[in-house]
Amino acid sequence: MRKRNVDMLEGDLFINILLFALPVTASGIIQLLFNAVDMIVVGQFSGSSSMAAVSSTSSLISLITNLFIGLSVGSSVCIARRIGSGDYERISDAVQTSITLALIFGVILMGFGIVFSRTLLEMMKSPVDVIDLSTLYLRVYFTGMPATMVYNFASAVLRAKGDTKRPLLALTISGVLNAVLNLFFVVSLKMDVAGVALASSLSAYVSAIIVLIVLVTDPGFTRFDPKHLYIENGAFADIAKVGIPAGIQSTVFSISNVVIQSSINSFGSAAMAGNGAGSSISNFIYSGMNSFYQTCLTFTSQNIGAGKIDRVKKILILCLLDVAVTGIVLGWAAVFFGEPLLSLYTHDPEVVYYGMIRLRYICIPYFIYGMMDVLVGSLRGMGSSVAPMIVSLLGVCAFRLLWVYTFFQVHNTFEDLFLSYPVSWIITAGTLLVMNVIVYEKLKKKKMSL
Repeated sequence: MRKRNVDMLEGDLFINILLFALPVTASGIIQLLFNAVDMIVVGQFSGSSSMAAVSSTSSLISLITNLFIGLSVGSSVCIARRIGSGDYERISDAVQTSITLALIFGVILMGFGIVFSRTLLEMMKSPVDVIDLSTLYLRVYFTGMPATMVYNFASAVLRAKGDTKRPLLALTISGVLNAVLNLFFVVSLKMDVAGVALASSLSAYVSAIIVLIVLVTDPGFTRFDPKHLYIENGAFADIAKVGIPAGIQSTVFSISNVVIQSSINSFGSAAMAGNGAGSSISNFIYSGMNSFYQTCLTFTSQNIGAGKIDRVKKILILCLLDVAVTGIVLGWAAVFFGEPLLSLYTHDPEVVYYGMIRLRYICIPYFIYGMMDVLVGSLRGMGSSVAPMIVSLLGVCAFRLLWVYTFFQVHNTFEDLFLSYPVSWIITAGTLLVMNVIVYEKLKKKKMSL
């Protein structure tokens, strides 16, 4: 068990951060492959309309799910702190509460998505030529939502104790299955968008079952007992304290993305498909950067729980350096190889043209967003979740919405729409850096006064 779990409290921080982050990166990449394979298969075998139907749903899926997935961040912080402080008796309550919440949220989201998919797409001004396909894709996709929630919460439990390898194994197995089922349902059975959605849903259940088996058979303090589902008030309060602001932040981020998606929709199905393909590529870069957010969050939480304040500053600096290098290397490579990468999704030159616009404006400065994320993770790990939520909402979401309804209305070009992203990242990252210094100094003074 010690070999499987990364030690966050002792040893070389640089090595341990990489040992933790690399499997998280790989897990995120495989998770993204679900949607990427969906788009590649429909783009190559069903056409641009089907590809636009699949790609245009990603922001809406995020909008509906992010509030609940944000709560899994709270689970990770809650359990990591209890591990760091040696509060093993209360860890079981947090594990049982986390998985119970996942099951409840998953069922709610499944019902909501199936019933309201078309209404929400109409609100997003989805074009007439793709809305039927988008609705069908979403309704089938949301049948897998209970599994998606369980996987995210169960993985949060495992990451909290330093186990990032077994969630990766679960996703690797389900990712291979997803690719095989995609080809079978679309190429052999001609199921079009319903086929790729069904493949994603079934694969999600496989990954959820695997991580649940890991928790049920765990001989340690994070064992899950499926016969005793319950929500313990103290654990729920600790999870909600961090998770609700994180979820609200992600949800409002998604609202701004939905507004931007609505603006993209006004340029037609080729722009929608190009944006979707470009977004799929940039999401792989984000996955590499987001692993350092997860790392900073979990390492900081455990060390705060253990009272090791001095290590928190080192964790933040190392994660900022790692995420900057990752974002620069991957982001610039994505632009350099942009056209060959986009050709994996489609051979339509107009779609590739729009995809390249997104890649240039998003991927080159993407490392700034990665650093912004790490700064948020550090603040949440130190116990400050509401303040970074407010700063991020104002600096990113409010600014982006203001941009869409002012600057974009005047210029109304595809390029000007995406210019809002790097500008908002710079403003928000600078503010979050100042906040980290303030919160860290307060914690240090508090420890010295004890």
